[in-house]
This record gives sequence, structure tokens and C-alpha cells, in this order.
Amino acid sequence: MRHVQGRARRAGAALAAVLTGAALLAGCTKDPFGPGGTFGDPPAPGDVIHISPDDGGKDVRPDQRLRIEVPDGRLEKVLVVKSQDAQDSAVPGRISTDGQTWQPDDDRLALAAKYTVDVVADDADGRRTARHTTFTTLVPDRRFIAYVTPENRATVGTGVIVSLSFSGEVADRAAVERAVRVSAQPPVEIRPHWFGRSRLDFRPEQYWKPGTEVTVDLNLRDVQGAPGVYGLQDKTFAFTVGRSQVSVVDARRHTMSVRRDGQLLATVPITAGAPQHPTYNGRMVVMDMQDITRMNSHTVGFGGEYDIPDVPHAMKLTNSGTYVHGNYWSPDAPGHVNVSHGCVGLMDVKGGSSDTPAGWFFDRSLVGDVVEVVGSNDRTVAADNGLGGWNMTWKEWKAGSAVK
Repeated sequence: MRHVQGRARRAGAALAAVLTGAALLAGCTKDPFGPGGTFGDPPAPGDVIHISPDDGGKDVRPDQRLRIEVPDGRLEKVLVVKSQDAQDSAVPGRISTDGQTWQPDDDRLALAAKYTVDVVADDADGRRTARHTTFTTLVPDRRFIAYVTPENRATVGTGVIVSLSFSGEVADRAAVERAVRVSAQPPVEIRPHWFGRSRLDFRPEQYWKPGTEVTVDLNLRDVQGAPGVYGLQDKTFAFTVGRSQVSVVDARRHTMSVRRDGQLLATVPITAGAPQHPTYNGRMVVMDMQDITRMNSHTVGFGGEYDIPDVPHAMKLTNSGTYVHGNYWSPDAPGHVNVSHGCVGLMDVKGGSSDTPAGWFFDRSLVGDVVEVVGSNDRTVAADNGLGGWNMTWKEWKAGSAVK
């Protein structure tokens, strides 16, 4: 940025000198800018150099085009500087081959910015003319942001899905989708899928390979997500994919097999959802991990069946309240009978202990690890319930893009 600002200042100083000379010698009858000029009063700069938006314009909308034209002559120098958030940067652009127009590389203006335009051109008679204009763009009243999962600089399991939850509904989903880029090293195809108008997820066709570095670029600033509502963020997030861990819960056999990088670590006894409250089938992803949490049946749509203030080793799998967690209140259930309200319970003690199956599993888990449930009498978990997108086929997933 220092290099760009320095270049902008140097170019601006050179153009300022031209402008100063034009002001001092405006009363001369001969063009003062070197040989080739003609006698006679020079035309007004605004008659030679046409700049849009107008000089002194305020609240210019971002879709208004920045354009510089010399209908009868040639452009010699153009410098456009954008001032935003107390930083100056030169706006890249190009002069047409005939020398009569200049256009920026990006047609969209930034919001809440001041633009300074300095132009030097020759008119049809070879007289050099300089023009200096400024305008300011719209400062929007309403903004939207995206909340990103997983966290920046996190190390996560191979089943993580990049999920963007927007602060409001997005009307122009295609524009917002184009403003988000998710890339990986080593490279892999990553595709987006919309769930409604306020959530956008990204994933590859298969689980991430261990060691993959993933970068999320949010270029949302000034993107119009809904009428009069513009994005605020211009940020980059990154995370690292750790080892692979996939655990398969067999609700019928009351077991969970834990595999690390394809190798079986252990098979532990579990208790799944009781017949009247079965556990979802399908692939779920660990979204959050808490040493101890409170679980109240009222918060997940049940009545007053339970209120446990100190559930140990809790790992969240769905937004609707499915967890893998320690169970100390039904010590005889794991491995024998399903008694929960839909969660997966492992043997534990009050307060939690690393020496129990629940503590052992918790200590070896990451956000982003996969827990797959089979053998339950319930339906497959919905793709938007937590990070359940792995339950969709690749064709179904790709069909959820707003950019066709």
C-alpha cells in the first residue's frame, strides 16, 4: 500500500504542476504547454475533458460508471485516487486505443469513498488542457456481514464445511456468492450451496485431505445484498485441516467405532435415542465442544422431561440439539439400551473424567470430525441442520449455487 500511495502522490504532484501552470497562464493567447500550440483563447477544460460523475457530486451510487472522455482530442495522463478508511489508493484503469476514453478496470465504485480525478489531454487543435474533479460516493445506512465457520486459524477435522451465516436475508444471492472465494492448497474443487437466503456453505466433493490449507476471502464490501443493504467486510480467513477422524454410531448395536486416518482406534459402548425419540441417521459434523454444559428439554422443543446442569464432554452435532456427550445418570444404558432423547451418550462420571469412554473420545476429537449414525429408526438428518451437507450428493450440492 505504501508503494501505491507513493506512486499516487508523485503522479498527483506532477498533474498538480500542470494544473497550476494552466491557472497562472490562463490569460495568455497562446498555448503555454510547449510547441505545437495554436493562438487564440483555449477552450474551458470542461468543454474538452468530460468526466462522469460530475465534479462535486455527492452520494454517488456504486453502480454509476466512472468515465473520462475527450471527444475531440487525446488523453495524455489520467490519475484517479480513491480515499477510503483513511487510506489512498490509485484506481487502475486504461486509456482506449484511440486515446479518447478512460475506464477503470472495475466498473463498480466503492461506497463511503472520495474520488479525486486529475486529467491532462490535448484538444483537437493540439492545445494541452488539464482538469481536476472530485466526488464522493454514497454512505449506506444499512450494512450486512457474514459470520464464518470455522474460526480463523483453527485446526479442524476433515469433515468441516465452510458455512457463512449472513446478518440478514440476501436478495441478490448471485452477487454475494461471486464476492466469496474459498480456495485450498493443495487445490481441490470447492462448490457453494445456498440454504435459504441467509446461509451459504462451501465444501469439496469428498472430505478434505489431512494437511489441506483452506482460505476464505470475503470481498463483500459494497456488494449490494438486498435493496439499499451493502456488505461491510473485506477480510480473509484461513484454517488447517488436521488428521481424519470418522466415528460410526450403530444405534442398533449400541456401539461407536472410532477410526483415525482409516485405522480403528476403538469401539466404545453408547446409548442412542429411545424408540420414541430416535437419533437422526446420517453424517453429522462436530460443530462445538464444551467440557460441561447445561441441557434443558425446553430449549429443543420437548416438555419438561429433563434439565441437567452439568452434562460433561458435550460435542454439538446439529442445530436442533443433537450431541455426543457423557452420560453419568444412566450408567447401565451404554452398550445395552437406547434411552436418550436423540443424543449419543457415552459412559462418564459426574464432573467428567478423561478415564471414561466419553472423556477418552472428547480428548481425541476436533471441531470438524465426522460422526455418522446408522441403524436408527429415524430419518436422515437434514443437510442444513448443523453441517449436514455431506448427506447430499455432489450433483444436489452443486445445484444449490445461485450462479448458473
